[in-house]
Order: sequence, then C-alpha cells, then structure tokens
Amino acid sequence: MPHIQRDPNYIAKHNFQVITAKGGVVTESAVSPEVLEGIKTGHLMVRQKPGPSNSLGLVKIIFPNPDNVYLHGTDAPQLFSQDVRDFSHGCIRVDQPADLVAWVLRNNPGWDLERVKATMGGDKDNLQVNLVTRIPVLIVYGTAAVNEENQIRFFDDIYGYDAALEKALAAGYPSSW
Repeated sequence: MPHIQRDPNYIAKHNFQVITAKGGVVTESAVSPEVLEGIKTGHLMVRQKPGPSNSLGLVKIIFPNPDNVYLHGTDAPQLFSQDVRDFSHGCIRVDQPADLVAWVLRNNPGWDLERVKATMGGDKDNLQVNLVTRIPVLIVYGTAAVNEENQIRFFDDIYGYDAALEKALAAGYPSSW
C-alpha cells in the first residue's frame, strides 16, 4: 500500500494488476483514488502478473492443503546461496523448479524435462497440468537437522512452534501413546 499511495503508477511499473474478488482486472496502469480505496478496504486485491519477473518464478505446484501452501519457483535464485532463507510468505520456494516439475509429471505422457523447460519459457500464461498419478505430499517443519557428517544443526524457529512443542513435551505423553 505505501508504494501505491506514493506512486499511483507503481502497479504498471512493477507488473501488477488490481483485481476484483472474482479475478476480473480493474486496472494494470495508474491507480485512481477510488481504486486505492477499494484496495484499502479489501474489496479489490493486487496481484503480480505471470512472467519472468514474478516473485513466484515461472511455475507453481499446487496441492490440496488447508493452508493454501504451494511450491513455487523464484525470480531471485541467488537467495538459495544465503544461510537465512525465509523470504517467502509461507509457501515453499524451489531451487530447481523445472527438474521438480518434470519429476512430478513423470507419469504424464510427453512431459519430460525438455518440454517442461520449453513450456515454462513459452508465451502461454497459467497453463494448468493435472497429474495422472497422485503424489502424497508431506511438509515437515523442523528447527534441528543432522547433516551428512552426523553433526546436528539448529535453526531459528521463525514460526514459533518450538515453544508449543516444548510445552507439550513438558506435560508428558498422553497415556494412549
């Protein structure tokens, strides 16, 4: 909001668009005071258009879950070389998205790595490909891990889950376990 308030052309300059709750495009250019008010009140939303500069990268892998979490590429692959990497807003940034998509689509005829890369680099936006074979997805959040040299590494608890775990462990296991 602060960027749009300072510069009504921010939307156009940064490849965004203002949309309705149903996805209809209101504007891709200068934001009027009325549109700005719609954004402030939550009646209108801002989304980034697909393409190479989209912060989700060129691919998004959606799987059923109650938190609307998904896997996605990135427009900033240099972030993978940093130790602190909690730049996403709850979704999971993938380092080699084309390789992952090829693996996910391995049972879909004709979807090899070459076709995946060609499609990701193509000019068609929002292509949905459904899986022929379902793949179970398990997301695990951990603040400690053991590396290949059997050394334990601890990480910051950015979501604050360790306190709840510590409390549950202090209370003891239920008798049904």
